Amino acid sequence: MCPMAASSAPGASSRHRSRGSLGPVWLCLLLLLSACVPITGTNPGIMARLTRRALEFGQRFGMELLQSLLQKEHELNLEGSYHLPLLGTLTYTVPRIHIQELQMSNSSVDFAEDVGLRLMVQGARIRLSAEWGARLGAVQDSGSLELHVQDLALAAVLGVSADADGRPAVWSAGCDARGTDLRLEFHSGHSWLYNLLAHPLQGTLQRELNKQLCIKFHKGVFKLEDALKQMKVSTQLDSFVAIDHSLLGQPAITAEHGDIAIKGEFFRAHKFQQRPSLALPGALPVALPVAQEPMLVVAVTDFVANSAAFAYFTAGALRRNISSAVLLRRFPVQLKTQSFGLFTPQLQERFPDQPMELQVWARRQPLFSCRPDAVHGALFGSAEAFVLLPNGTRVPAFLLDIDANVTGKPIITGNRLGATMSLKGLKVTEVTSHVGPVEVQKLETLLSLGLRLFGVPRANKWLQARVPLPTPHGLRLLNPRLSLQEGFMLITTDLQHEP
Repeated sequence: MCPMAASSAPGASSRHRSRGSLGPVWLCLLLLLSACVPITGTNPGIMARLTRRALEFGQRFGMELLQSLLQKEHELNLEGSYHLPLLGTLTYTVPRIHIQELQMSNSSVDFAEDVGLRLMVQGARIRLSAEWGARLGAVQDSGSLELHVQDLALAAVLGVSADADGRPAVWSAGCDARGTDLRLEFHSGHSWLYNLLAHPLQGTLQRELNKQLCIKFHKGVFKLEDALKQMKVSTQLDSFVAIDHSLLGQPAITAEHGDIAIKGEFFRAHKFQQRPSLALPGALPVALPVAQEPMLVVAVTDFVANSAAFAYFTAGALRRNISSAVLLRRFPVQLKTQSFGLFTPQLQERFPDQPMELQVWARRQPLFSCRPDAVHGALFGSAEAFVLLPNGTRVPAFLLDIDANVTGKPIITGNRLGATMSLKGLKVTEVTSHVGPVEVQKLETLLSLGLRLFGVPRANKWLQARVPLPTPHGLRLLNPRLSLQEGFMLITTDLQHEP
C-alpha cells in the first residue's frame, strides 16, 4: 500500500521522529508499475527497441530537416582555372551557392547492421544559384549562374554507439553523393562565351557539389556529436533520489531493429550506495512477445522498481506520521485510546479518551516482482503508537510490525500511466508494549477490513489519476499497449507527431 510503502524509518523506538513525507504520485506508480527481474552486471533495467516502422515514421522529419539545412546560402569558395586555346587561361571563383529547389521523394532510412542508420536518396532533383567572378588575361567579368542537377543520389551512414560514460555517441560512417545529369547556365557579363565553355566546367562543379553535400552531412554529424556530449547520464528526481539512465554499451543494431540497453538504476541523491546483491537473472528475450510490430517497444524490469525502493529506503524517505486527521471517520480503527482499548484494555484504563498518533516506517526495503497476472509487492512496515497528553507529551504505547502483500496492475492510456492495486494479505505482530498485551489477531482483522473497504479504494483513486509519461517534444504515444510478462513489463506503441 502506498502509505505504508512510502513510510520508512531506520529504527523502531519512541526516540525516532518523523523527518520525511510521502513522495509524489509517480513514486507509488513507479514502485508498483515498473517492477520486473532484478539484474546486475550488464543486464539492463530498461530495454528500448526501435523497429523499421519507427524509422519510416522518422524519415519524413529527417528529410524535412535535411532540406532545411541544405536550402540555405552556403559558403563554397570554389576557385579554378581552365586553359583556352589562343585565348589564354581563364580563372574563376564561385564564393557561395544557394539551393533554390530540392526534391527527394525517393528516399529511405534503414538500419545499418552493427553500425547505425543508413540514409539512401535516389532520383533527387536540385536547383541552385550562385554568383561568379572570372578573369581572362586583363579582362575581368562577373555574373550569376544556375545549376540544375537531375538524378542525384546520396548514400550516408550514421554510426551509433555509446561513450565510456554511457552517453550516446555518433559518427559519420560514410557518405557518397553522385549527380549524373548536370546542366550549367551562365547569366550576365560575357555569358554567351562562358556558356560555350560550360560543358568542361560541369564536371568540376559536379565533383565539388558532390563533395559539398557530404561535407555538410559530416558537419551536421559533428554538431550532433557535440550536443550528445553535453547530455546528462543521470537526473535528480527529488531531494532524495536520482536515476541513472546511461547506456550499457553500444546499441545492438540488426537489419530489422535497434535495441538500446539503459541502466535504469535509482540511487540516493549526492551519495551512491550499492544495493544488496540479488540473484542474477537471464537477459531479456531476443524475440519480445509482440503480436504485431509496433514502432517502439519498451521493456522495464523490476530492477528499476527495486532500485527505487532501495534508494528511497536508505535515504529515509519512506516514513510518515499519521494523526487522527488523516484517517477517514468511517475507518473501523480510530486514533483514540477508546478505539485501541478494544485490543489492549490497559490503554484506555491508563489514558482514558486521549488522542493518539502513529509513526509508520518501512523497516526493510519493499520488494517487487513482475508476473503475468500482476505486479506483486511485499511491504515490511513498523508502526509505533503514541498517546498525546493534554500537556503535549507523547507517551509511547506499543510497537507493531505490519507486513502486507499487495498486487498491482498498470494501466496506460494515451501519454498517461496509472494503476489499480489490491491488498492480498496483512500480518500484524506485537514487538513491544507499555500498556499490556495487544490482541493482534483482532486488530489485524479490523485493520485488514478497513484497508480493503477504505484504504485501497482511496489509493486506487489516487493511482488512477495517471501521471504523464515523458515523451520528446511534439510526439505522443499512439495506441499504446501494456502487458505484464515473467520478469518485465512491456509497453508497445506507435508514435504520432503533434506540431
